Amino acid sequence: MELPRTKHVLIVGWDGVRDDERRAAPTPNLDRLAARGFDATVRVHEKNPTISGPVWTTVATGVHSDRHGVRHNDLRPYDRAALPDVLTRVRRAFPGATTFAAAGWAPLVTLDSGGPLFADGYYPVVPDGADKLAAIAAMDADVVARTVSELRDRDHVAVFSYLGLPDEIGHAEGVTARYRAEIETCDTYLGSLLETIDARSSRADEDWLIVVTTDHGHRDAGHHGGNSDEERSAWLVAAGPGIDASSGRGVDHADIPVAALAFLGVATDGELAGRPFGSRDKP
Repeated sequence: MELPRTKHVLIVGWDGVRDDERRAAPTPNLDRLAARGFDATVRVHEKNPTISGPVWTTVATGVHSDRHGVRHNDLRPYDRAALPDVLTRVRRAFPGATTFAAAGWAPLVTLDSGGPLFADGYYPVVPDGADKLAAIAAMDADVVARTVSELRDRDHVAVFSYLGLPDEIGHAEGVTARYRAEIETCDTYLGSLLETIDARSSRADEDWLIVVTTDHGHRDAGHHGGNSDEERSAWLVAAGPGIDASSGRGVDHADIPVAALAFLGVATDGELAGRPFGSRDKP
């Protein structure tokens, strides 16, 4: 297939951001993105445990845990050959295409715990001497800085960028003022990414599909992995050509890679559980 030089995809992950808390927080950048597309509450699919590994694998592959096999934060059951991640599918569909992934959670982009989910991704250096939360905060900032650089200086067809601190605060403290403040920080980072895209010299000739999502929620006291409404509380915001408020009806995490591929003109022939945005309310 011919390289889609005017079409690009950005998928942004905020780990562990519960839907009601996200909606209560000031998130002007996410709100502006949603106003151009849709803002949907998503219940983590019953086939997926409310754990990062299974849900991010669904975001990458378009299938749930019953098919990709990941049930915990060890990704070793995942068969990359049988179920390539969305960035791999893009590179295979378009010879010469480049993609980029960055994350401070090691299994997403390194060999740790059966990874990488996204091959050849960027993993920031862990700061020496910092406590865990401070180290993750520094890694998130590094991920954003590197993603900004790639969006500014490269012409990647698809990019995945992940922020992990909200989830870590949820584990350490629960749903606290610090947890809520970190949602605002994620939104500030999103603003940097969107500003970088809008400042691209070729922006006037480009179409972008931009997706922002979380993997699961948290109990008020912290932690997740169970079946409560708080833990299954997720969300998805997307904007791009052909997307409007109605496109978010019934969306699932598995729809993200399928929608990205459909936007780029890559057919999945119904082999995946996901569907393109806007198609779940149609026959």
